[in-house]
Amino acid sequence: MIETNKRIFKTRYFSNWLEKTELTDALLLNAVEEMERGLIDADLGGGVFKKRVALPNRGKSGSIRTLIATNKNDRWFFMLGFEKNQRDNIDSQQLKELKKAAKIILSATDIQITLAVKTNEITEI
Repeated sequence: MIETNKRIFKTRYFSNWLEKTELTDALLLNAVEEMERGLIDADLGGGVFKKRVALPNRGKSGSIRTLIATNKNDRWFFMLGFEKNQRDNIDSQQLKELKKAAKIILSATDIQITLAVKTNEITEI
């Protein structure tokens, strides 16, 4: 496998939500590693993927659902998260908006990404 300069980010929205959970950056990094090995729960199209992340002592079936924008190479953006007991899934309008956001963020230049980090729009893990 060719090593890339992989960068993993959390959007501000995701980071704010994350503070209310037991989910850690280490668990997010593990989720990306699983996805790189092909362990993806759903390809929602437009560069948006669904990945279940197990919380300590809870297992994946009762844990966190994350929606990630990625080119599956060097850029991974955690955009939305929710617990299964709070909601089953997102609706079609939310998915449409996530796909639009994914298109923008995945096509951003390195300079734009650096600016987004500096302005706290995204946080690099």
